Amino acid sequence: MKHLLSIESLNRDEIYDILELGDSMKASRGTHSHQPLEGQCWALIFSKSSTRTRVSFEVGIRELGGKVMFLSATDIQLGRGEPIEDTARVMGRMLHGAVIRTYCQSDVEVFAKHSNIPTINALTDEEHPCQILADLMTIREKLGSIEGRSVCFIGDGACNVPASWVWAASKLDFELRIAAPKSFQPSPELLTKVGANARIHITEDVREAARGCDVLYTDVWVSMGKEKEAALRLTELANYQINDALVSLAAPHALVMHCLPAYRGKEITAETFETHAQTLFDQAENRLHAQKAILQLLAKKP
Repeated sequence: MKHLLSIESLNRDEIYDILELGDSMKASRGTHSHQPLEGQCWALIFSKSSTRTRVSFEVGIRELGGKVMFLSATDIQLGRGEPIEDTARVMGRMLHGAVIRTYCQSDVEVFAKHSNIPTINALTDEEHPCQILADLMTIREKLGSIEGRSVCFIGDGACNVPASWVWAASKLDFELRIAAPKSFQPSPELLTKVGANARIHITEDVREAARGCDVLYTDVWVSMGKEKEAALRLTELANYQINDALVSLAAPHALVMHCLPAYRGKEITAETFETHAQTLFDQAENRLHAQKAILQLLAKKP
């Protein structure tokens, strides 16, 4: 593994390598002496705002012995139109790795190609691989395994998080259900690309999707860059909320998960959020441990 660009680009063994190392990283935090990023400097290049992603990567890089610099789009010439490949070729001569959070998936891929340094996708409009790896780690931690489980994503099924879940379901042995209005369902192109063998079920019936499932999962209804669609989205997705009534249809041990930030009263009620807060914030914490595993697996000696 030279980069972490998407769940699509990972194979089953690579996913499990990350999850198992993440478990180890979590168990040994504060006591491990191995610092694979010692002597290295990594950049966080963010065109989108962030809390969990920025903090977890900055802390993770430092805990692995590296140094980190944060660069927003307005800090560098990318914000004034410099081609991504030129930025990549310059940074590749000075840095040891880059973590990129931006809009276009192609920008991350072009950067990785031209920089010749390990590159991590920290979110694009197409995928959010680090989030899903942390989510898989959380499910294994809470339920023992992901194999044979059912994950039900509720809400905007056409955004980056469910897309990464679709790819995860195509590579691992679990069922994915996506409950969303027709206009917010995964694209036919994505489902065709994934293939018919994946256990993926798409429906408008949120109650049927939730019935007996092991994990109920949601995300914000108005993603970054979709603010102009806010009124339409809030109307169309109003019936796709995780609440206590919906949770009662899931398995008794079901986890409620959210990649945060959460907007109480919209995609999840305040009551349901607080009832499942332990899982939700364990999930958020696991971003640190999963990403430290990715960083160690990608680390190159300076």
